[in-house]
Amino acid sequence: MRSEPREIASEARDVVPFRRAVRTWFAISLQTFGGPAGQIAVMQRTLVEERRWIGQRRFNHALNYCMLLPGPEAQQLAIYIGWLLNGTRGGLVAGTLFVLPGVLALLALSVLYVGLGSTAAVGALFAGLAPAVLAIVAQAVMRVGRRSLNRPVLIALACAGFVALAFFAVPFPFVILAAAAVGWLLARLASRTLPTGTGHGDGDGGPAPLIADDDLHHEAPTARHALRVLAVGVLLWGLPLLAVATLIGTDSVLTAQGLFFSGAALVTFGGAYAVLAYVAQQAVEVYGWLSPGEMVRGLALAETTPGPLIMVVQFVAFVGAYRDPGALDPWAAGLLGALLTTWVTFVPCFVFIFLGAPHVERLRHNQAISAALTGITAAVVGVIANLALYFALHTLFASTHLLDWGPFHFQLPDPTTVRPVALVITAAALVMIFRLRWSMLRTLGACAVLGLAAALIPTG
Repeated sequence: MRSEPREIASEARDVVPFRRAVRTWFAISLQTFGGPAGQIAVMQRTLVEERRWIGQRRFNHALNYCMLLPGPEAQQLAIYIGWLLNGTRGGLVAGTLFVLPGVLALLALSVLYVGLGSTAAVGALFAGLAPAVLAIVAQAVMRVGRRSLNRPVLIALACAGFVALAFFAVPFPFVILAAAAVGWLLARLASRTLPTGTGHGDGDGGPAPLIADDDLHHEAPTARHALRVLAVGVLLWGLPLLAVATLIGTDSVLTAQGLFFSGAALVTFGGAYAVLAYVAQQAVEVYGWLSPGEMVRGLALAETTPGPLIMVVQFVAFVGAYRDPGALDPWAAGLLGALLTTWVTFVPCFVFIFLGAPHVERLRHNQAISAALTGITAAVVGVIANLALYFALHTLFASTHLLDWGPFHFQLPDPTTVRPVALVITAAALVMIFRLRWSMLRTLGACAVLGLAAALIPTG
């Protein structure tokens, strides 16, 4: 009996060889544009629909858990699925590769920004990429919605989540908790309104996976495993910060950045935009690491590079450390600040998954928990739709103003500030994705060329 899990694990490795998994995660990492919506869509298309390494229901189950955690849910989802397919090393590779291209790209852009004094050299390129991102997010809404909203009550939950976020500024955690509560209540009071099954099937609307869901993971969680993960994670997380404080000084900007972003990594509930409002306020008004305009430009860079949007903290740290290097060379200080901030921001993601995923796996067959997570899945569609609206407002218009009327809060675009070039490129991107069915990378490349071409046209 004790050899059965090993046989199953060996079977999983045969279907998904580690080297092939590494190549696939690397390919995914080059397509992680468009924020969490686009990133989740890439993983769903590659892992569920094309490779068929994991079933749609198992994918949703993992995503629901990641949505409850602080930090970038898309990267945590990559760690979770990598762990399911290839164990701890699979999770480490998937999570690391997921952020590596973004780290390198944003580090290069930070150097370019500081060295040239502006982002004009890449502005035209980003002017074409931003509309493409909008189209990619719109595609993600349709893809995730088509797979997840297979009951009228789930459609209603998705719509309610969208309205709560977009028009009433309800905090993201409240939307997720409310959706979980509704799902749990429906399972008890009106179970026929929810999809049948407890989360262990292979389909849920998607293609049958090559590995049955119940064959992916059988290891029971133990207190010893949890303590080991926690001890190693905390040690790896804290050692670089301790080294910086010891060698450079507790009053250095690097130590301040390490401590601040370590705390931010634990309270980043509510999605990237929610936490970035807090980061911007602290970085600009409290620490003075950069100006409000520079924070906006850093966010624009992060939105158009691969990887999680929270990667903007790397830009913040680089600029802040470069301008206040202390005894260090400014370039060395900027590099250390960027890398230290990236480290303390993303290491907790691995700890959360390796610590919690074994327990979440044991709950897959619990009907009450599965129903609550089904409610979260529906709300996530509304969350992604709200993100699409946010991108549309800030991509197609140069200015918006807040309509504040009692509990009603909504950002209205100023129609006189519409961006014709962005509007045209967005329309082209929508045609490429929905009509021509181009790949994400091909669409991004074409839109980047359109942005560069538009910059060469004289404006009068």
